[in-house]
Amino acid sequence: MRRTQIHLVSFVVLAVLLVLSGLHPFDRMTWVLEVFPVMVVLPVLWATYHRFPLTTLLYICIFLHAIVLMVGGAYTYARVPLGFYLADLFNLSRNPYDKIGHFFQGFVPALVAREIFVRGRYVRGGRMVAFLAVSVVLAISATYELIEWGAAVALGQGAEEFLGTQGDPWDTQSDMLLAFIGGVVAMLFFSRLHDRQLTRLIGEETET
Repeated sequence: MRRTQIHLVSFVVLAVLLVLSGLHPFDRMTWVLEVFPVMVVLPVLWATYHRFPLTTLLYICIFLHAIVLMVGGAYTYARVPLGFYLADLFNLSRNPYDKIGHFFQGFVPALVAREIFVRGRYVRGGRMVAFLAVSVVLAISATYELIEWGAAVALGQGAEEFLGTQGDPWDTQSDMLLAFIGGVVAMLFFSRLHDRQLTRLIGEETET
């Protein structure tokens, strides 16, 4: 019951933050494009909560990823204040906030894929699960880059804020690299914690 209450509060907080992020965004079209995944995922999580609840680790990661997307949508990635602070701190030539977003784009989907593989018993062996989870991450990252390319072609100059390349000719490749790193980090450092929570969750489902 306590777990359900915490998740309900988290859902409400995200919904409120989503509304606030859209009140006065820097660019309305960019905001829509950036927060669209949040608009899709929140109703799905709500609809499937009782039938297919996720581990607490995964809910936390999705919560953090949603905040990253909403902040990027409100400011546009090239203008997020945190990114300017990091650029000054590490003497970078550009705002690196979008790289945080792409790291999460690898980190969270890797855990989602892992949870589906393990709970559905679709894949056996920890190494194979990790390999396929990271492969899913790369497929998602490549698909997202294709979507960005399509937006650039369809919207012309209007897609510049969405792309957030900031003049970097290797932006696409570095985005995919950060997603790959995020997926690998999730598999290397969070698999044991994930397994413990999965064991507990599967046990609860068996009891009910």
